[in-house]
Amino acid sequence: MQFSVLEPRFERAVEDRDANRLAVLAVDALRAEAELTPKPGLVDRRGPGAHADMSLDLMLRSASTLRPFFREMAEISQGRKPSQQLREELAQIGRRAERAMLVSTGGVNTHKGGIWLLGLLTASASLLRAQTRSSAHVAETARIIARFEDRRSLAILTHGDLVRRRYGATGARGEAQKGFPHILSAGLPRLRSQRAAEAIEEHARLDALLLIMTTLEDTCLLYRGGKNGLLAAQRGAAAVLEAGGSATSGGMKKLLALDTRLVRLRLSPGGSADLMAATLFVDAIEQGASRIQTRTSASSPRISSVNEA
Repeated sequence: MQFSVLEPRFERAVEDRDANRLAVLAVDALRAEAELTPKPGLVDRRGPGAHADMSLDLMLRSASTLRPFFREMAEISQGRKPSQQLREELAQIGRRAERAMLVSTGGVNTHKGGIWLLGLLTASASLLRAQTRSSAHVAETARIIARFEDRRSLAILTHGDLVRRRYGATGARGEAQKGFPHILSAGLPRLRSQRAAEAIEEHARLDALLLIMTTLEDTCLLYRGGKNGLLAAQRGAAAVLEAGGSATSGGMKKLLALDTRLVRLRLSPGGSADLMAATLFVDAIEQGASRIQTRTSASSPRISSVNEA
């Protein structure tokens, strides 16, 4: 009899630990993406990239602010199936997370796309048993959730809406509704193949980000630079990989040149960055990790500032 009384408490404790672990991993993923250096046009350890209103400290503070919201998404998803109701509950939490983010950053949109992508993936992972959390299963479950409409969505025209109307790019919403193809077919395979080749982790992550950039219709780039801006970033990322990737002197030279060009044009591949964070999250979930290393170092003099490139 004593065991039957304690069993629900034990199960609740296990669920609490799991929800907390998923939230920690989601924040770790955002922090790891922010710390990754050198990224083209993005905030990193060298500076603000193409952003006049952001810094690494701001990005890290924003990520930490989101932890209780990711935990709440994980908690409400436990023991449930994808449904309209769950989709709308997650959306409500997401809107509260966005408001908290804006308060913490003084009104700067640092992680709106990240909240959507990682919120869905956190909920998806929480729905699944630990032994069934393969990358494909997590992505597919998130896809099912994302395809339900948010009937309580506010009728506010966003930058993503403007880009969708003008260029037909579906952004983070479309990526989720398609089952995260840029994670499963680009970011994750490149990350793991580089690790298998014993690449330094920073280079493995940089090359995964660059591969995502080569094909993603990044709405951040489209909003700021139109089709020409998007093509400049895509072709520049492809050129880095064709030169051997970030671990080679030729690849790093092209990467820094791309960074210089994007900063000059004030273009930032924010959508690609969000998907890179999501890639790190899915990778950690599949491997059963409890944390993601957030600050890696290539220990190379080739990682320099834009002005030194």
